[in-house]
Amino acid sequence: MISTMHIKNIGIIEDLTVEFNDGFNVLTGETGAGKTLIIDSLGIISGDRFSKEMIRKGESYSLVELNLFLPNNENSIDGSIVVSREIYDSGRNTCKINGRLVTVNELKEFMSNVIDIHGQNDNQVLMKRQEHIKYLDNFIGDEIVNQKSKYLELFRSYNDIKKELKKNYGDEKEKQRKLDLLRYQLGEINEADLKEGEEEELNELHRMMKNSEKIYTNLLEIEENLDNNAIEAINNSIRCFEKIENLGDKYQNKLIELKNIYYEVQELSRDVSDMNSELIFDEERRNSVEQRLDLIYSLKRKYGNSIREILEYGKNVEEEIYNIENCESRNNELKEQLKVLEDEMSIICISMNKSRKKYGEILSSSINKELAELEMPNAKFSVYIKFDSNGEFTENGLNEVEFLISTNIGDDAKTLAKIASGGEISRIMLAIKTVLADSDKVPVMIFDEIDTGISGKAAKSVGEKIKIISQKHQVLCVTHQPSIAARGDYNYFINKKIKNGKTVTDIKLLNEHEVINEIARISSGDITENSLNHARELRKVC
Repeated sequence: MISTMHIKNIGIIEDLTVEFNDGFNVLTGETGAGKTLIIDSLGIISGDRFSKEMIRKGESYSLVELNLFLPNNENSIDGSIVVSREIYDSGRNTCKINGRLVTVNELKEFMSNVIDIHGQNDNQVLMKRQEHIKYLDNFIGDEIVNQKSKYLELFRSYNDIKKELKKNYGDEKEKQRKLDLLRYQLGEINEADLKEGEEEELNELHRMMKNSEKIYTNLLEIEENLDNNAIEAINNSIRCFEKIENLGDKYQNKLIELKNIYYEVQELSRDVSDMNSELIFDEERRNSVEQRLDLIYSLKRKYGNSIREILEYGKNVEEEIYNIENCESRNNELKEQLKVLEDEMSIICISMNKSRKKYGEILSSSINKELAELEMPNAKFSVYIKFDSNGEFTENGLNEVEFLISTNIGDDAKTLAKIASGGEISRIMLAIKTVLADSDKVPVMIFDEIDTGISGKAAKSVGEKIKIISQKHQVLCVTHQPSIAARGDYNYFINKKIKNGKTVTDIKLLNEHEVINEIARISSGDITENSLNHARELRKVC
């Protein structure tokens, strides 16, 4: 249950703290006082979307905080849990459960097991066909829980095997498609006959081809300079040293050095001449190199960033082809396991279908009884259950469940989503909630003006049903109906006042005298002796 709620900076709520109690908590007040903001705040702490326009004018953030008492929850400390959500005008959220930071989705998932909010326009879950099977299974209880537990264990194994089969290309068309692709890739790589280091050599060769004229011109000039200038100059110098070599050892030594240089320059000249002779590249050879480089670039785009990676990819492809071509025995084994699981699951699905059909009739009868007491005597609620033995297995088996209703004599049964009247939708939802009160595990139920569009006996019946639900759940109910307010275990009055020149929301737990006055006010708009007597009578009867 919610023990304390703290709201800060939402709409006209400045800083509001309220303590709620177990049982039936009724919230009343004048239009615009902030009742909707309190329900919206409960939606915000439950993970609903938040618009920054809801932040109180002049403030930079909003805060909603709940103290919960959930003795059986694993997150609780002595049964207590504190959840909070702080939202800033920048859009940043800070969500916490017992001081631990969580995401909005984590908060939403946690609170979905704590609070169930219902309003005039907030019956989306009931309108979703896929949720109807959950309502039915909750109503059935342990009988379906035990069956479903065994089924889900098999269903998980079933899905694991299907995934492995898909990975192993158990589907023949998929297998052939993959083999065709892999064989094409391997053929393309093998046909290229790549060699590691080849690309570097080709790039160097291509660079030289592109610059061959420039290289040839400069090498030719170097060769001419060496032959015509350097060698002749060195040769003249040698003759000069020879004329004075007998005049000292140092001249003789330099003569030897110079002769060595002469031979080296001659060798260098021959090397330059050889380099030039290697620069004879024809256009066909250049085109061949460029085509080879283009092929390597194309393969790199497909299979790797280098020749090494391309060759490694080819090895992996070859291995995968081998695995696919030789996976038949493993696939046959998996298919046999799948068949065994399908047979076992089918047996449980048949059993679950019997349970659902049996209890579907009981649920329909129970809800129709509740609808009659909610002033809908001509309504006929039914649970449509379809069983497809050849259908796809789902987490719910082979059943599809949908709630149908006809609200008038002679009408065909329709889906709940096609019911036009909001008052009818609210009463149908309330009838379902009343029947499921014992099996519904959510401890807190919020009813936000679900009495809109009804009055008189219907409103009285709605109040009675909510009172029944409050015996199993903590109920917070915003209402304008005196017959509903009169049934409250705890009545809160919400009003607005001026504080420091600004409008703020205030909430007060009423004593018995104040409860009578409030019931009288919402009965006639004014507190008169007649309305007070009517309020006392309602309070006494309820």
